[in-house]
Amino acid sequence: MSAPTEDSVALAPPSRPPSARLLEWFERVGNRFPDPIVLFVTALAATWVASSVLAGRDFGLVDPRTGAALQINDQLTVRALAAFVVGTTQAFVTFPPLGMVLVMVIGVAVAERSGLVGAALRSVLSVASPRLLTPLVAVAALAGHLMSDGALIIVVPLAGALFYVAGRHPLAGILAGFAPMSGALFANFFPYALDPIVAGFSEIGARIIMPSYRVNPLSNYWLAIATAVVVVPATWWLVERVVEPRLSGVPVDGDPALMPSAPPLTSQERRGLWWASAAALALAAAFALTVAPPASPMRAPDGSLTGPGSPAMQGLIPLMLVFTLGPSLAYGAVAGTIQNHRQVVDAMATAMSAMGYYIVMVFFAALFTKAFADSNIGALIALRGAETLRGLAMPPVVTIVGIVLLTAAIDFLVPSASAKWALLAPILVPMLMSVGIAPEFTQAAFRVGDGPVNLMTPLMPYFPLVLSFCRRYVSGFGTGTLMALLLPFGVSYLALQVAMLLLWWLCGFSLGIGGRYVYP
Repeated sequence: MSAPTEDSVALAPPSRPPSARLLEWFERVGNRFPDPIVLFVTALAATWVASSVLAGRDFGLVDPRTGAALQINDQLTVRALAAFVVGTTQAFVTFPPLGMVLVMVIGVAVAERSGLVGAALRSVLSVASPRLLTPLVAVAALAGHLMSDGALIIVVPLAGALFYVAGRHPLAGILAGFAPMSGALFANFFPYALDPIVAGFSEIGARIIMPSYRVNPLSNYWLAIATAVVVVPATWWLVERVVEPRLSGVPVDGDPALMPSAPPLTSQERRGLWWASAAALALAAAFALTVAPPASPMRAPDGSLTGPGSPAMQGLIPLMLVFTLGPSLAYGAVAGTIQNHRQVVDAMATAMSAMGYYIVMVFFAALFTKAFADSNIGALIALRGAETLRGLAMPPVVTIVGIVLLTAAIDFLVPSASAKWALLAPILVPMLMSVGIAPEFTQAAFRVGDGPVNLMTPLMPYFPLVLSFCRRYVSGFGTGTLMALLLPFGVSYLALQVAMLLLWWLCGFSLGIGGRYVYP
């Protein structure tokens, strides 16, 4: 994908109410931001300088991970710089989003080259109203949490293509998929891998007060389902009443070769879809037979299929690649769109060459992430914020909302949910247990605050990828324009999820299986 240009697309709303002027101001400011690569380089330099200034100071904080006094590690010493240089390559090649993106791009490239994507989209359009695309995409995005970040690589670009084929603006489809997937992480119809991870950290914190305390991974599940139910119509309203009117004056001028068309399906294409469906069912059956036995090697040592130690979850991206390649190859062979193996290899290579800008961006993002983690500045920010919240001794409702806002604030710098909660849970959970607030309620407040801010910061690892998806359709699309369009989603999701949490608490509804509000 090409590097961003200095020019950017300006949104042209039909009217100019105060909210529209605010978003236009936000867009102008955002478009003046440097390229995301420069932002990461600047953040890296700021981290180095800050670590040198803060090193050696006594902050009076205990690092819950080590039990020792929290120290900032100076990243400008010769030893630290030598370690940074030595670890640069490793930090780059092991940066989590990089591998997932590149592996999934291989499968998506073959799916697009075979024509399976376009045919499937046209088939859906033949039975679904274009006006229902927004809620369908939002539901798919929330269900995509099951596939972790890999779903973003599939759902978001396909949502854009689906909207485009339906005659709607493709960027509205991209936002309809990306916003709920990355901004409403707590809203879920099905349990997924993050649930046991977060519950595990909550349990560690709770056992500081009560050694036998256990936190069920589904202790927030009922609230998560209810939140998902309201996020879908909220997304529908935002896309059709806020986003699409603002996109009405933005022309689609990208590469026509990248944009699917919607001619009627031929009989050969219909046979290809049937064979692709058969291939998908065969793969699903094979996978089900493999994981069905309680002693299956695809299960975690405790027998769990979806826990963090499950090989099925750890190998989810390669499995998704197989599930993408199988139906794509079957379709291509039957529909006649893939004649030989060279076409498959060429599709993969072409897709990889288009990821050039993203790979360069990931290199600098990985360097910043490494330096920030090594410096311990992230731990200082999280612990100091938690200590301040504890010192306020506010009423429970204020404290709970404070946890949400603290989480949202830290999200600007530490987007990883597990990393944030690993730092906060040993402090917040026992702290609030001591004033009668149960660990499950504290965890719910954390999860409500985790996510919405992801949509409002270009430092999110997947932000440049979504920007690249947008530029497939609108060549001059700018960072600030994307931020302006995502801002209403982030603010709305945060307010909506806080309201749901407080309403659920006020009504006394169960948070989930084993979920509690009060301790003991």
